[in-house]
Amino acid sequence: MRFTKPFWDGIADGRITVAYRGWNRPTVVAGRAYRTGGGRIEVLSVEAIEPGAVTDADAVRAGHESPAEALAAVRTDGGRQLYRVEFRRLDEPDPRQQLADADDLDDDAIAEIDARLDRLDRASSFGPWTRATLRLVGEHPGRRAPDLAEIVGRETAPFKLDVRKLKNLGLTISLRIGYELSPRGRAYLDATDH
Repeated sequence: MRFTKPFWDGIADGRITVAYRGWNRPTVVAGRAYRTGGGRIEVLSVEAIEPGAVTDADAVRAGHESPAEALAAVRTDGGRQLYRVEFRRLDEPDPRQQLADADDLDDDAIAEIDARLDRLDRASSFGPWTRATLRLVGEHPGRRAPDLAEIVGRETAPFKLDVRKLKNLGLTISLRIGYELSPRGRAYLDATDH
């Protein structure tokens, strides 16, 4: 769930626990965890509401000074419905970050990563890409996704989707601009590149 930087501190310290969004249909689900710039949150409820239902207290819980300010920040044009999302900050460690930090790879862990990468390569319509993309990210940390995609002659959107698949395996980390190898990704390449 995306929040702009001014809201990150309030999410991190637990002051912000409500968000208002204008959606054609909800893009978050109650009971699921999401990453934000202010840390991980769990969505508790998602409900369609009318603008008049925004209370003073909820506007403050959303990081605004008034209901009018909260509503002004939401796009409800084009038939979008106003939604109220309630959430709580999660204190437990992020499992994806824990995986990315796990760089003590034994033979079984390397074999498991090999198998997962092989599956991704086999499912690709343009051939093997996983290891070459890991090397590319390792050689160009912090480089913009469009630049990396251009280096390998790919469109940016599918390239970014593929890097996200590597991130889900704990092998890359998204930066504010670009990517870098995670400790796990670096350890994997060190163990397998000869």
